[in-house]
Amino acid sequence: MGSLFFSEVMKLPPCVLCWYQRICMYPLVLLFGIALWTEDKSHKKYTLALSILGGLIAIYHNLLYYKLIPDSITPCTQGISCTTKQIELLGFITIPLLSLVSFILLIAIDFYQLFREKTYEKK
Repeated sequence: MGSLFFSEVMKLPPCVLCWYQRICMYPLVLLFGIALWTEDKSHKKYTLALSILGGLIAIYHNLLYYKLIPDSITPCTQGISCTTKQIELLGFITIPLLSLVSFILLIAIDFYQLFREKTYEKK
């Protein structure tokens, strides 16, 4: 919802890396929703893979954004740059950071469910 708010309401154009992260994030809403609705426990294989891929893209985006790796290897050749500062809440909360935190939380949820499932199997 946050990325849609930034692009559709605040009219902030997404960069290439933001699009790749959205490609990983948006299906997760559907996959987690279906898993919750059907009480399917096998969703972790798919959601974890998408979450990790999106998280890796988010890590790369943050490294670019905070200039820890050079701009010369940026995939953003058209449109807005991946290092453009559009929002900085409280002086450090950026759009790439919000994406990274979201993916980390989703990965943690999946690992927690996997750990919990293994614990119940042992009993």
